[in-house]
Amino acid sequence: MTTQDSPKPSVLIVGAGCWGLATAYTLASSGYTKVTVLEKDDVVPSRFSAGNDLNKVIRAEYADNFYTDLSVRAIRKWQTDPLYKPHFHQNGFLNVTSESAPQATKDVVTNYLTSIRGHPAFEGQVSTVHGAEEIKKVAPAFTGPTAGWSGYFNKLAGYAHSADASKAVYDACVKLGVNFVLGRDNGEVTELVYDTISSRRVCVGVKTRGNQIYHADKVILALGADVPGLIPQLGPQVTGRCWGVVHIQLTPEEARPLRGIPVTNVRDLAFFFEPDEATNKLKFCHMGGGFTNFALSQNGLSLPYEKLEDSQFIPLDDESYIRKLLQEVFPQFADRPLIDKHLCWFADTIDSDYIIDYVPDTNSSLIVLSGDSGHGFKMLPIFGEFVKEILERGSQNIAKWQWKDDTKQKSTGTWRGDTATQELSKIPRA
Repeated sequence: MTTQDSPKPSVLIVGAGCWGLATAYTLASSGYTKVTVLEKDDVVPSRFSAGNDLNKVIRAEYADNFYTDLSVRAIRKWQTDPLYKPHFHQNGFLNVTSESAPQATKDVVTNYLTSIRGHPAFEGQVSTVHGAEEIKKVAPAFTGPTAGWSGYFNKLAGYAHSADASKAVYDACVKLGVNFVLGRDNGEVTELVYDTISSRRVCVGVKTRGNQIYHADKVILALGADVPGLIPQLGPQVTGRCWGVVHIQLTPEEARPLRGIPVTNVRDLAFFFEPDEATNKLKFCHMGGGFTNFALSQNGLSLPYEKLEDSQFIPLDDESYIRKLLQEVFPQFADRPLIDKHLCWFADTIDSDYIIDYVPDTNSSLIVLSGDSGHGFKMLPIFGEFVKEILERGSQNIAKWQWKDDTKQKSTGTWRGDTATQELSKIPRA
């Protein structure tokens, strides 16, 4: 256990995505002077990270109040902290289903509403919406029929420009003296380096693709869905999944009336954001249950594609859902080309709980950060605190974030709730 007066250990963080950057920033802000981040991409934020994106939803709807409370904490930081505030847009969150949605999907939206209605932070912030007339009051810029849409509008929500926020944290890390090593040769870790110290197996560093070895007192793996590639025993706990993301290009004149629209999730179709301020692009994603990639992997693991270019597509089913949504909300853009198609990879767990813990049998030398389950980015302002706490305590005392052996592998129901995963190899590409 590290005390306030103890010398700070050297720390090696593998991965410069959202959680790696958040951890590096918190540690460097807390007196850790020997923090190194390795990243296989040659830019930060990493293009392999789900956080390197135009935008991510910032909201607090969870069946588990534990995550609701954490999300409210994060939202307060997004609202007030000078590092994060410039990148947060509190446009609200319109969470609805279309008229033809199955009952199970409608029930999920009802459960989301129930999860925040009783929370004190949302008093006066949430209202139900039913039908096109009430939808138009919340979002007058929606030109389509939106007939039969039903759900709620949450004012204490919005989105963050995720790539910009990540870049801001990276810049802050550099100013604090964090050392970044980028690129395939020196930044891509291919092997963990172990030694025996006092008869105990300890992770003392990593080896990169270019045979460079880096040593540290503590090694932290912040690789999301790629972590099982280095620690296969994590495979039963983490599954690599992805969603298809696309954009349509608007002109400045077309984008102007859509400024300020709420983040809108038509649960059975897709979700979208206001046009990006810099590019005038509209982003869409049919969330669904996600897609897996078991076909080409070893050890029975679903892992992301190794090359960025291999993920530059979406399944045809996703495109059809997005086209249907466009007819409902922006028919004037219904036939607009879909551009910048790509798969957004995340690390999913059976119960959607994060994994923030020491790897067993490493004598508290190796920490894994994974299992974001598609709801990790909103925690950027507070996530590093979670890691600092276990780093200094020497153990994880939050049961839901602990490493789970086979006896603890049981589902309590995920926050997605109503959707099934499909195998990418069986899905036609758009």
